[in-house]
Amino acid sequence: MALNKERASAVRRTDRAESGGEDLLAQLESLRRPLAGDVPLAAEVDRLARPGELYEKLPDDRVHCYACAHNCTISPGGRGICQVRYNLGGTLYVPWGYVAALQCDPTEKKPFYHLFPGSDTLTFGMLGCDLHCPYCQNWDISQALRDATAGRPPGRATPAQLVSLALRNEARCVASSYNEPLITSEWAVAVFKEAKQAGLTTMYVSNGNATREVLEYIRPHTDGYKIDLKSMNDRRYRQLGAVLAHVLDGVRMVHELGFWLEIVTLVVPGFNDSEDELRDAARFIRSVSPDIPWHVTAFHKDYRMTDPDNTDARTLIRAAEIGYEEGLHYVYAGNMPGRVGPYEHTRCPACQAELIRRIGYVVEAYRLTAEGACPECGTRIPGIWPESPEDVRLGTLADLFYRTPRRPR
Repeated sequence: MALNKERASAVRRTDRAESGGEDLLAQLESLRRPLAGDVPLAAEVDRLARPGELYEKLPDDRVHCYACAHNCTISPGGRGICQVRYNLGGTLYVPWGYVAALQCDPTEKKPFYHLFPGSDTLTFGMLGCDLHCPYCQNWDISQALRDATAGRPPGRATPAQLVSLALRNEARCVASSYNEPLITSEWAVAVFKEAKQAGLTTMYVSNGNATREVLEYIRPHTDGYKIDLKSMNDRRYRQLGAVLAHVLDGVRMVHELGFWLEIVTLVVPGFNDSEDELRDAARFIRSVSPDIPWHVTAFHKDYRMTDPDNTDARTLIRAAEIGYEEGLHYVYAGNMPGRVGPYEHTRCPACQAELIRRIGYVVEAYRLTAEGACPECGTRIPGIWPESPEDVRLGTLADLFYRTPRRPR
């Protein structure tokens, strides 16, 4: 894979570990401790790995990993910022052959609102992340090897087993989520290849801190891509462990490469909820495409961020209004079923006809034609839609408490 020379010049030195010798097991013994310290989980996870593909070799057995926009340069025996990609003797080893989280989710939970409404998505996650958000709802897996109190025992899996589970549970899609999928892209591609052969749709649920190289690597096997746009303030982003410009570049590249893209902003009081910042986010999305759905969702206290108040419905409604004021065609206020007025529904941007009516993860009405168009004026609505409207699972308010994530059978 060709390496972007400008990115190569910007790689980061993340450690100064020395080589652990020739023997693989001996090298694992001398692998630098993760940030969490000498935790038992590290020894188990470090063995669930194989040589990766998203890197280049450098002099002195160093490697440059470009699975995410940190572009880590890793010395022998060292780890990348994510803690789960590491260098043994000049070879980058990457997570493989396990899941740390596995659920059958409503596709709307990802959230994807313009991708097979009413369907289910078999969703798997691994361990580790390239960011360290203090409000992460999946911190127990994303911060494994960073936080000694985090971590979940991994369960061995094969791509064929995951696809078989998806089919058995009548899922329409398979997604890599919960932790950051970019840092486990080799494994995701292996799963997605099997999934595509079985006729399933595949998605990433990501922070968007991507390189062109990783996006080109996953694109042939990945249909949908959801990005968390966490702030429009670079200082805030750096507090989370990323650079705003890198995420904005990620959004642009995902759209340019033809993934179906939806964007989410978790609205956190006192962090990113000012009208100016929300307006900046909407304007940026509009500059890429007004057809990108923007989800504004409610924060609740979690992990290390317990000071701000939980986001109220009024704040979400105002954020959605700002999105429309700035020219976006599809803006959704999420995770407050029945409390955000019309902002759970999809409307035609041309004639304002209601096309998809939702409450929470339940689709109450679906009026798009088989061609994915408004039945009133014929405007094509961008997305990945079912071939027949009759394929959409419909429900009522009574289904709200049953349309939830479930353990695969």
